[in-house]
Amino acid sequence: MITIKSHQELDCMREAGRIVSGVFEQLRKAIRPGVTTGQLDKIAYDFIIKHNATPSFLGYNGFPKSICTSVNDQVIHGIPGEVCLIDGDIVSIDIGACYKGYHGDSAKTFGVGRISADAKKLIDVTRQSFYEGITLARPGNRVSDISSAIQKYAEGNGFSVVRDFTGHGVGSRLHEDPQVLNYGRPGRGARLEPGMTLAVEPMINTGSYHVYMEDDGWTVRTADGALSAHYEHSIAITEGECEILTK
Repeated sequence: MITIKSHQELDCMREAGRIVSGVFEQLRKAIRPGVTTGQLDKIAYDFIIKHNATPSFLGYNGFPKSICTSVNDQVIHGIPGEVCLIDGDIVSIDIGACYKGYHGDSAKTFGVGRISADAKKLIDVTRQSFYEGITLARPGNRVSDISSAIQKYAEGNGFSVVRDFTGHGVGSRLHEDPQVLNYGRPGRGARLEPGMTLAVEPMINTGSYHVYMEDDGWTVRTADGALSAHYEHSIAITEGECEILTK
């Protein structure tokens, strides 16, 4: 069931989004060759707790850490630990914070040190595919209008769009209806209306869109070992342009 958020609920989601954005600012300063993904997780946990929120991911369906850190060919749900980032890596970081019972959910991909031109293009196209998608996030349009715009932009730039994992509604639960695909034909799915809140999150690969899950039951990798990038914001549908809640 799709829920329409009240002004008070949106205010809580805005604060959750501000906290998530603050975590990214801290991590942006910390990401460099030699840092471990576990150290990044500790920075995120401390920041979220300090700001009177809780990490949305910690313990969610058994997930053991506060953020997801997915390196190079890891698409999503990488578990922070002893992995040490090196020059030329890219790392996708997914962060959720829950404030007064409402979630903010966002992801970004960062280059570590000096990265290749192909890796930089992947990161840039993944980010822009999100923005291409949300130009359609207006009342009266349908969910798949967002999906189609993401796919068109990403594939038009020579990349593939992950099919197995999608965006979603977000609010008092981390994952709500509707499902927000990153591919497909326009004009399908729920009709958008003010007060709907969505986590739009393209996952884009340099190779094929096929992926597989590691034995840990969480980490998803590209099937061909190609690089993958992830970009996500929580948004609210308004009377006009959507509002990005985690920016």
